[in-house]
Amino acid sequence: MLREGGNAVDAAVAAMLTSFVAEPLLTGLGAGGYMMVAGGGREPTLLDFFVEAPRRATDGSAAELEAIDVSFGDAVQVFYIGPASCGVYGNPAGVCAAVARWGTIPLEQLVAPAARLAREGVELNHGQAYVAEILGDLLRSTPECSALWAPEGHVLREGEMLHNPELGDALLRLGAEGAEPFYRGDIAGAVCDWLAPRGGSLTRDALAGYEAIERVPLEVGYRDRRVLTNPPPSAGGTLLAYSLALLDRGPTPPTLEHVVGAMEAAQAERTPEFVEGLGEEGFLERFLGSRLGATTHISVLDGEGCACSVTCTNGEGSGVVVPGTGMHINNVMGEEDLNPQGFHRHPAGRRMPSMMAPAVVLRDGAVELVLGSAGSNRIRSAILQTIVGVVDRGLSVSDAVHAPRAHLEDGILYHEPGIEVEGLTGAHERELVRFHALNLFFGGVQAVHSEDGRLSGAGDPRRGGVAVDA
Repeated sequence: MLREGGNAVDAAVAAMLTSFVAEPLLTGLGAGGYMMVAGGGREPTLLDFFVEAPRRATDGSAAELEAIDVSFGDAVQVFYIGPASCGVYGNPAGVCAAVARWGTIPLEQLVAPAARLAREGVELNHGQAYVAEILGDLLRSTPECSALWAPEGHVLREGEMLHNPELGDALLRLGAEGAEPFYRGDIAGAVCDWLAPRGGSLTRDALAGYEAIERVPLEVGYRDRRVLTNPPPSAGGTLLAYSLALLDRGPTPPTLEHVVGAMEAAQAERTPEFVEGLGEEGFLERFLGSRLGATTHISVLDGEGCACSVTCTNGEGSGVVVPGTGMHINNVMGEEDLNPQGFHRHPAGRRMPSMMAPAVVLRDGAVELVLGSAGSNRIRSAILQTIVGVVDRGLSVSDAVHAPRAHLEDGILYHEPGIEVEGLTGAHERELVRFHALNLFFGGVQAVHSEDGRLSGAGDPRRGGVAVDA
């Protein structure tokens, strides 16, 4: 799309739509996300189209969440799926809002390659097949999902084809009719009519009331840069900003001890009061002021200096594939990382407190770095370590993305090979979990760097990331 004369937003939207087909367990039409747009003379804007909480039935008709174990090889995480895990999706609204606000290429043209791919099929590469393997229990959890992912009795493997022609039809509807069918038309009706008898809480009213929201980005100083990221009610950007501000008080480059300490401080702040406060007016200023005195990801930077950073997630998917639509609905209401105080606690209409934090780093007012990550709670630590690598350590964007990572959570320090943790203060008090290789557990940072007019990009090998020079 860049070669066709489109801008960063056109390219990012086209890549989003393709990811709905190529990475349908991680994102899709039934998912949600955020987009950051800045630079090239544009007012920095965060477009929020993340998943909203539906109103859960109280008459006993609501289904219970279904638990599955997912192994990352060196760590196991529990995910919750099924109709009860489905929230109000935002991706169709987000795509249409982004194209209307910033796009230069018609949506119908942006949709066409993705729709063709859905109809012709996607040959699974190693990374896609690995995700399907570890999510095998989810993919066999319903007949509809199994029909897509295990048409011959086994979950699709590397080199085999994933076909979803109904998704291709839905994408063409999006290109021709916009978001209306997905929120107030026949597709919305099909989704709700499929979920309701199975105990899902997603309703026509909830979908009809959904809209993408433009927000002022959170901005924090780091060294001689300004970092723009996701503001409340998202949690990830706030905690990332807090970590950066803590590191900014110390030496450059920060030691591993300082980086882990900043992770620990941010994790400690994720209290019930923090989660509840995210939706309040002025929360960000109160939170940072009182302490400081102060999934899939796509990053694009075009020749005019416009940056677009967009992160979307389906969770892992609920296992609910709605017949006739090709849509695999999200399981965000069953994501433990997004529901730290317990499931179904968020009021209807509340945007879920995501860890997603698409970010842009400005130097002297111009875009220097565009980045973001997938990876649930590991998103903020992956972005933090990449920014530190480029800004403090002077690494190339490729070296910064490929560098080994650590992540601290609940007193456990997870780390990849190459991270020296033995000398850390208090290391003996923490449980250490060492991975044997780079692993998608630690996120998937996709980044573009600009220096003296020269652009370079890096795709995270942990998630099969690639960089393309247009």
